[in-house]
Amino acid sequence: MKSKPTSSRMYGIIVLYEMQTDFLLRALDGIDEKDAQKRLDTKANHIAWITGSIVQGRYFLAKSFGIDLPSITDELFANNKGIIDDAVYPPLADFIKDWKDISPKLQEALTQATDEKLEEKLNIPGMEITLFEMISFSTYRDANCIGQIALWRRLLNYPGMNYM
Repeated sequence: MKSKPTSSRMYGIIVLYEMQTDFLLRALDGIDEKDAQKRLDTKANHIAWITGSIVQGRYFLAKSFGIDLPSITDELFANNKGIIDDAVYPPLADFIKDWKDISPKLQEALTQATDEKLEEKLNIPGMEITLFEMISFSTYRDANCIGQIALWRRLLNYPGMNYM
C-alpha cells in the first residue's frame, strides 16, 4: 500500500483498489479492438462495455469527493445505462486513458477520507446508502468486472490474464 488511509476502515479497500487498478490494465493487455466488441452470439456484455462501465464507476465515485472530471464514458454509460446492441463503443485505449487519469485522484480521496466523510448519505434511485457502502460495493464490482474480462480473454482465445 502506497500510503496509510486516514480512516482505518479504508485499509483493506485501498489494498484492493491498488491491485484492481493494475489488474484492469493486465486484463486488457493485448486485446484487439475487434475482439473487444464481440459478444459471441450472446447477449453478454462485451469487453468494451465492461471496461467502460468500470471506468464510469470510478468517475461516479470520484464525484462524491468533489472530483468532477469529464470522461469518455459520460454519454454511453450515464445513469447506469446497459449495453446498447448496435452501438460502437470507444476504443479500449480511450477507456485506459480515463482509467489512468481518474484512478490516482480517486485513490488520494479514498486515502484521505475521514470516518465522517464515509458516513455521508448518498441518494441512489430507490435507496439511501452511505458513501462507505458505495465504496465497498464499487470495490466488489471492480473485481467482478475484471473477472468477466479475464473470462472473455479465454473465450476469445487469448492467454489467461497475468496477475504478476
